[in-house]
Amino acid sequence: MVLFRRLLGEVLRSQRMRRGLTLREVSAEARVSLGYISEIERGQKEASSELLASLCNALDVPLSNVLSDVSEAVAREELALELATTPIPVVRRTGDVVASAA
Repeated sequence: MVLFRRLLGEVLRSQRMRRGLTLREVSAEARVSLGYISEIERGQKEASSELLASLCNALDVPLSNVLSDVSEAVAREELALELATTPIPVVRRTGDVVASAA
């Protein structure tokens, strides 16, 4: 199962680290507790729309960019899950005749 909150947390952490910011710096700028931001980044807590806007502002990144990155991550995970659960047909070759076991 794809968890939106986990992927959102990964994107937020990536944005923070890309900018070289610490949790403490983002916490002070966003006026959100360091522990709560940490839980969001680890996918343990859901971020409200207001909190997400505050974090994006502190990270100086548009909300649309964060949501786009999360959307792409969701699509990748959905594809990976689909590929992992799709059976691959077994093809046996007997002389010049190809027979499928599926």
